[in-house]
Amino acid sequence: MIKTSALSRVAAAALAVSALSAPLMAQAADGPWLVRARAVHLDPANRGDIDGLDINTKTIPEVDITYFFTPNIAAELILTYPQKQDVTLNGGDIGTLKHLPPTLSAQYHFNPEGKVRPYVSLGVNYTRFSSVHLLDGAGKVDKSSFGLSYGAGMDVQLSGPWYLNVDVKKVGIKTDVSVSGTKLGTFKVDPLLFGVGIGYRF
Repeated sequence: MIKTSALSRVAAAALAVSALSAPLMAQAADGPWLVRARAVHLDPANRGDIDGLDINTKTIPEVDITYFFTPNIAAELILTYPQKQDVTLNGGDIGTLKHLPPTLSAQYHFNPEGKVRPYVSLGVNYTRFSSVHLLDGAGKVDKSSFGLSYGAGMDVQLSGPWYLNVDVKKVGIKTDVSVSGTKLGTFKVDPLLFGVGIGYRF
């Protein structure tokens, strides 16, 4: 009876440890890193003080790196290379510029062990403008922009560590525009970004 009782206690303890460690094992199996490659459609709001000033819509490549601190909480860094945009005023071409818009966000992931894993995000964007060629050199913009970013998305497990991702974000991007040294106003790009891509978790 003593041996049977001891074995029962050991078995019960083993089952309890197994039950408690299962979520941790699932997280370890997933791994803390998630890297995605996305195609992102940039749809600018084209708002601000300068009526008729626009940049074009565009689909751009993007890579993002996500690190999970817990199964639910993660940080995401979005990266791309400088993107060239056409600039128009009242439909007429006035030149081009490039922008580099990395974004760092905090994310909360729902249903972290499920096949479908939705999330929300809140972060900050830094955009660097370069290669500005507007109005034959007379047009200038501020080089830097800081703004908030917020959005939502979903990872769908395909097989093992592979995931399908869909994501939408609103990003605050603005810059002051001047011509021949005179400020014309503030241009708000404020794009809506729709992304679709593939992720790998390890």
